[in-house]
Amino acid sequence: MIKVNLLPGAGGKSEGGSKFDFGGMVSKATAGIRDKFLVGSVATISVVVVASTLLFVGQQAKERKLVERERQAVEDSTRYKVVLAAKRKAEAIRDSLYQQVAIIKSIDDSRYLWPHLLDEISSALPQYTWLTSVTQTSAPPSSVASDSAQAAKLAAAKKAGKPAPSDAKARKSHADSVLAIASRATKFRIVGHTVDIQALTLFMKTLEASPFIQNVQLTRSDMVTSEGKEVTEFQLEAESQVPPPFLIKSVSLAVGGN
Repeated sequence: MIKVNLLPGAGGKSEGGSKFDFGGMVSKATAGIRDKFLVGSVATISVVVVASTLLFVGQQAKERKLVERERQAVEDSTRYKVVLAAKRKAEAIRDSLYQQVAIIKSIDDSRYLWPHLLDEISSALPQYTWLTSVTQTSAPPSSVASDSAQAAKLAAAKKAGKPAPSDAKARKSHADSVLAIASRATKFRIVGHTVDIQALTLFMKTLEASPFIQNVQLTRSDMVTSEGKEVTEFQLEAESQVPPPFLIKSVSLAVGGN
């Protein structure tokens, strides 16, 4: 049991002989102040360790996701390799057929061109008018000419160091050029004689009204002597045109046999 003497002049002594250690209290307080910096250092290190651990875990999770995506991509590439090869083969067959159809169509469209033109010219010819020549003035639509032009274009590109187009692209371009040539108008010249200038005007109007002929122009008209008579020699320039589909009739050809 500790007793404290409250009487003045007692010198701070207790009856049990114990003393109050003021210096110890001061040293403990100073030590407590030094421990604050230690606690701060420990807390900082702990935060750094926790943050590093979280970043490491996050990077590991991200790496696992990327590895899984790579694995799936490799599997998809392997699985669809056969499908892509079949797709390229089908596209090559399609482009080849498109090119062949284009060539056949170009030949078929121009096969009956001149029979139609000559029939229209003959039907439009008025009385007292006769023709001396009908001449084609434009290059004929030909797939051979298109092939030559395509080969020359590829040779020029190769000489210039440009990359050659892919086979599918080249076939598609060639087929389009064939169809473009086939659909191009054919220009021709008509030279004839007439004894009536009004008949020439009627002839031009009838030709222009034809669904197979367009752009009829009179380029020359002179007075000449034919078999001792003065006649008007004329020269017309015209172009063919594609008529509306409803004007074209396809009739089967039956060949009889014995």
